[in-house]
Amino acid sequence: MTHPPLIFTLPEDWRFAERLAACAGVELGSVTTRDFPDGETYMRLNSSVTGRHVAIVCSLHPPNDKILPLIFLADTARSLHAKRVGLVAPYLPYMRQDARFHTGEAITARSFAGLISRAHDWLITIDPHLHRIHELGEVYMVPSLALHAAADLGRWISRSVENPVVVGPDEESAQWASAVADAAGAPWTVLSKVRHGDRDVDVRIPDVEPFLGHTPVLVDDIISSGQTMVNVIRQMRQAGTRPPVCVAVHAVLCGGAREALLAAGASTVVTTNTIADSTNGIDIIPMLASAVRERLYER
Repeated sequence: MTHPPLIFTLPEDWRFAERLAACAGVELGSVTTRDFPDGETYMRLNSSVTGRHVAIVCSLHPPNDKILPLIFLADTARSLHAKRVGLVAPYLPYMRQDARFHTGEAITARSFAGLISRAHDWLITIDPHLHRIHELGEVYMVPSLALHAAADLGRWISRSVENPVVVGPDEESAQWASAVADAAGAPWTVLSKVRHGDRDVDVRIPDVEPFLGHTPVLVDDIISSGQTMVNVIRQMRQAGTRPPVCVAVHAVLCGGAREALLAAGASTVVTTNTIADSTNGIDIIPMLASAVRERLYER
């Protein structure tokens, strides 16, 4: 007897998971979860997982609030004899601290990867913030697939922005910025960036003269504090460019980042729906659904 696969999620990601399950043609399972008065989590799986391939959908922002319920959910599915338990994390955190820069520091990228790998049989994510770690397989001990939203960003830009020029955040983003630009049918360039700290970034914009008739589209994988983009927007506006459009995959947007970008002179801020936010305007669920369905029906 063939047991059809099943998708579970936590309450915060219910709407995303519901659409993903429908798009992938997979049943969405039912979970009951609540907090006890002392803050501990109660969890119950209301759908049978015995002999079934299970995918847990959890966009891990903010990560510390979600990680324990996620581990409880994965462990419960395993203990109830799920055949395999995978994680679909549209946003995957803890990629920044990938080395020990000062004595005694935790390398949280590796610690977090170990925690996820021990609880799951596979991982699918979208545009993880890779830097010194070049592939997820360097730290994750399970089959890991990183999908890329460049084509989705490019298509949105081509439909929504008049005469765009795509601008990447630094030299390392050249390949990614060019992929977005190719999908948009637009020219592209990259910035020179030196980061001194979380909110201390020096950016040098290229010669803007060739692009004064274009709309600058600043693209990045994550907008967190937004300080790099704020700096660039101010320089571009001072150079006489059109108001830039800010486009990113992941809407972390901490500390009033969206408002700071608009105040600096951006015309709009648009992100994908890997993290639920009012800026979401680019839907990555169809791309994700195809990969999830393929993994769930693997033999």
